[in-house]
Amino acid sequence: MRSDAGNGRRAVEGPPGGPPPVGPYSPGVEAGGWLFLSGQIALGSEGKIVEGGTGAEARLIFDRLGQILGQAGYSLNDVVKLTLYLTDLSEFQTVNDLCAAYFSPPYPARVTIEVAGLPKGAALEVDAIAWKGEREKNTD
Repeated sequence: MRSDAGNGRRAVEGPPGGPPPVGPYSPGVEAGGWLFLSGQIALGSEGKIVEGGTGAEARLIFDRLGQILGQAGYSLNDVVKLTLYLTDLSEFQTVNDLCAAYFSPPYPARVTIEVAGLPKGAALEVDAIAWKGEREKNTD
């Protein structure tokens, strides 16, 4: 992790052995108990989209999100918002089922958007926001 001293932010690097970002951005940025993760596509270590379709892409993306979160001291349980970008909404149920497998109630808020195309020919891209601030206390 690289620290940006003085402005309360720190960059979070991608997982060891993972592909480098495909542009000038940080895989994640932490600020004030929030972690903002850049969109992840399913690039394998050789820099190509993994084979096996949207389900295989989703598994790699969710695994990688878990790794990046873990490096920053967060977990998938800290994710409060997901944005899913699909090139084919007919794959919605496949991705929905995998979201249910990776995340637990209360599930993150979520948006799913169909897009015309994604970098490197990916079928899916996912970004996330995680929060690790103070938990609300039950006052009942």
